[in-house]
Amino acid sequence: MGSYQTVVYHVDQNVARITLNRPEKRNALIPELISELRDALGAAARDESVRVVLLRGAGKDFCSGMDLRALHESAGGNALDYREDARRLASLFVEMRRHPRPVVAAVQGRALGGGCGIATAADILLAARSSQFGYPEVNVGFVPAMVMAILRRSVSEKRAFELIAAAESIPAETACGYGIVNHVFADETFDQEVEAYVARLAAKSPSAITLAKQLFYRTDAIGFEAAVEAGADTNAIARTTADFERGVAEFLKKR
Repeated sequence: MGSYQTVVYHVDQNVARITLNRPEKRNALIPELISELRDALGAAARDESVRVVLLRGAGKDFCSGMDLRALHESAGGNALDYREDARRLASLFVEMRRHPRPVVAAVQGRALGGGCGIATAADILLAARSSQFGYPEVNVGFVPAMVMAILRRSVSEKRAFELIAAAESIPAETACGYGIVNHVFADETFDQEVEAYVARLAAKSPSAITLAKQLFYRTDAIGFEAAVEAGADTNAIARTTADFERGVAEFLKKR
């Protein structure tokens, strides 16, 4: 169990559970929280017992985005200082994609701005029916800059631009229709549905899931032929794993 101030981390039943823990601030992002979240993700990546990472927010909301009061208090710096600060959040998004285990975000309440970015950077997004998603940055003269790379990969071009430019929140069902959310569950059964989903995912072959995730995101940056070749390499590696041998043996035994 990690000793953090702004996140809670523990591993239970092969699931690394990371909770954003600033409920009095709607889990708004500050440098300390981003740093501790990255550290907890690293701990989960090193723990061989972990098969799934589950991200949640304490209290009523998942994450309201950047802490605007903290941003206001840091005013007066220069672009180089701000760039270093922005890169901390950018690195978090990259590390979530590179994480060897599937990362599942379970969103209740609001996921806004950078908080929406964290939710959509997860490999799978589960949402309570009453939850809301949005990028309100332009309303305060800001830009949803780093999250744009994630949004463009989740929805169509016109949907993405409208979400950024109109800066309006959308309900979970709409976000699901757009392709941002994987599944919407009733508020009353949300916790149980999330636990059941994560348990099913944790029961899958960890080596196969890791190889699949690595290949899946690797194909973002390469052409078709190179992607097929990368798939052939991954196919060969998968056939050398104990999970594959055991899985095929069990399948044939059932037949």
